[in-house]
Amino acid sequence: MNVVIVGAGPAGLAAAEHTLRAGAQVTVLDQADTPGGQYHRMLPEAYAAKRPERVQHGRAEFDRRRRVLAHPRCRWWPGSTVWAFDRAERRVHILRGPADGSGRRRLTLVPDALILATGAYDRTLPFPGWELPGVYTAGAAQALAKGERVAIGERVLVAGAGPFLLPVAESLLGVGAEVVAVLEANPVSTVRKGWSSRPWRLAAHAGKAGELVRYAATLARHRVPYLMGRVVIEARGADRVREVVTAKVRADWSVVPGTERVYEVDAVCVGHGFVPQPELAVAAGCVLDDGFVRVDAAQKTTVDGVFAAGEITGIGGAITAAAEGAVAGCAAAGGTPAPALLRARDRARVFAERLATAHPIGPAWPSWLRADTIVCRCEETTYGDLTRAAEDESCPGPHALKLGTRAGLGPCQGRICGPTVSELGGGAERHHRPIVQPIRLGELAARTEGEPE
Repeated sequence: MNVVIVGAGPAGLAAAEHTLRAGAQVTVLDQADTPGGQYHRMLPEAYAAKRPERVQHGRAEFDRRRRVLAHPRCRWWPGSTVWAFDRAERRVHILRGPADGSGRRRLTLVPDALILATGAYDRTLPFPGWELPGVYTAGAAQALAKGERVAIGERVLVAGAGPFLLPVAESLLGVGAEVVAVLEANPVSTVRKGWSSRPWRLAAHAGKAGELVRYAATLARHRVPYLMGRVVIEARGADRVREVVTAKVRADWSVVPGTERVYEVDAVCVGHGFVPQPELAVAAGCVLDDGFVRVDAAQKTTVDGVFAAGEITGIGGAITAAAEGAVAGCAAAGGTPAPALLRARDRARVFAERLATAHPIGPAWPSWLRADTIVCRCEETTYGDLTRAAEDESCPGPHALKLGTRAGLGPCQGRICGPTVSELGGGAERHHRPIVQPIRLGELAARTEGEPE
């Protein structure tokens, strides 16, 4: 049995571990050079000698992952981009090598089973000035801090929705940035209602409370205010962000007039949750529900031999992703997931559901926008462009909306603006693209080397 796993984050690594336990051969692919994804992001090896104290953080978990990938039945392929999937032949097309390099090898694999653990990326809701230099997604700010020991600025505001803002602030403080405040968009009433309902169901997640206490202590030690029911509604600056305007919002995220406050900053990082990366799943023909890959109790998709785990099946964090990966790994290798694995997965999903309830995106957020606010940064499509196109009865539907405004047709192919354009334009569509990741024309024309020994 030969299983290919795309993604080496918590879901992919757990899948690899349990696939190996079931006796299968495993190939793990990831675009990054090191395993772990965003959650377990480590400093590059080149930094280790200069900053040994940083290498110790999370060392036990990192060593466990390395042992899994060093198993004799496991092939670990870092720096590997899956750019296409041939449904008819069940063939995975791969480019191996640095994404910015010119000598990437073109390879193919034909697995008996495929596990998709491609994860998610930040969702950032647009606001006037969000295209200015110095405005970062929360994930990018954390990646630079954790992976490169680089702070995005000296005075930084962290804003958005969800508990991910807390580790982002901690990472920024750890590299010397001054975090002027952390703003959670949802008011206390919304968050309390989400977490307090049926609290006994959260007993299995007591460890999360310890993490929360640690983050709170870090913010208190650095005197960082944590404000709820407040959002960034504008970034200002000529050459880069110099200040941001924040405001208090109601439960539906509509702005409360007269509550504006200005912060002087040289950087701001914003994150309003996450959106899945299902492009490869779409290419494989998997059915989606509200943008997430549909799976059954064994994490099997609607396509025979294709499994999915982690954030592409529902945003739930690292613990949920790993629990789903364990089930998918066992099932993909031909085994029957043990009841204990299924219970752990189901408990983790309860936490994920509570997370979504406590930190939703309020429906009134478009009230922040002005007609000239850029929504699609690749094509510089504005909110006014979208609303006019959506009201044009001669061009109905999301496809016509994209053609008329070019929103979502730029280099990122809607990965950043897609959910926003769908909401503002009154409908979503997701097409199968034969090429799911960027590839150079020369690489496309190059000879495929076939499956290596």
